[in-house]
Amino acid sequence: MPSTVTIPRTSTRLKTERPKLFKVILLNDDFTPREFVVTVLKAEFRMSEDQAHRVMITAHRRGVCVVAVFTKDIAETKATRATDAGKAAGYPLMFTTEPEE
Repeated sequence: MPSTVTIPRTSTRLKTERPKLFKVILLNDDFTPREFVVTVLKAEFRMSEDQAHRVMITAHRRGVCVVAVFTKDIAETKATRATDAGKAAGYPLMFTTEPEE
């Protein structure tokens, strides 16, 4: 009599991975007016006047400040748009991105 072999069915569940997050960082410079930095932070990052002022002062005192954390595409887009706003006004305002640990 032939024997039957039963093979258990396995199903693979795909787990979606959370996207990697990136920090948008404001770099301090001695030429861009503080009011302009606050204006850019309010416009591009939707900050209140108080939040934008605190971020600007932190960057001024420490040299850099993390503005916000986004997915890679959004972080790079916001950093580029904020830097371009400074260039358009003739200031060396600089925002960069780096991966969050």
